[in-house]
Amino acid sequence: MITGFVNVEFEPIIPLSLRRADGIVFTQDAIVDTGFNGWLSLPPDLIAELSLKWKRRGRALLGDGSECIFNIYEATVVWDDTLLTIPIDEADAEPLIGMSLMEGYELKVQVFEGGHVELCKVNRV
Repeated sequence: MITGFVNVEFEPIIPLSLRRADGIVFTQDAIVDTGFNGWLSLPPDLIAELSLKWKRRGRALLGDGSECIFNIYEATVVWDDTLLTIPIDEADAEPLIGMSLMEGYELKVQVFEGGHVELCKVNRV
């Protein structure tokens, strides 16, 4: 189970551990974004600090209908006590956890400041 909290802006926040190539693990709070179907987005300064490996360019259609081209990197994250190597979208914004990273989990959010956020693995039948 992964737990977090709701901040003053009513954003669900969970801590995320990212492993640098040299093995050092950093913990970073990230916003759970159910409108983002990717894995994880990080700002350029954090990508540089983690020395992430560039993989390719990506293209996305934004909510306002405009198109965005961005860099995609690769990182290893500790997700529910498991190491996962995932694509990281570069975005000049707060770190966002997308639906692809949460696949197979149930999300529960108490929507008030200081509320509890919980991600639980779902056993599919």
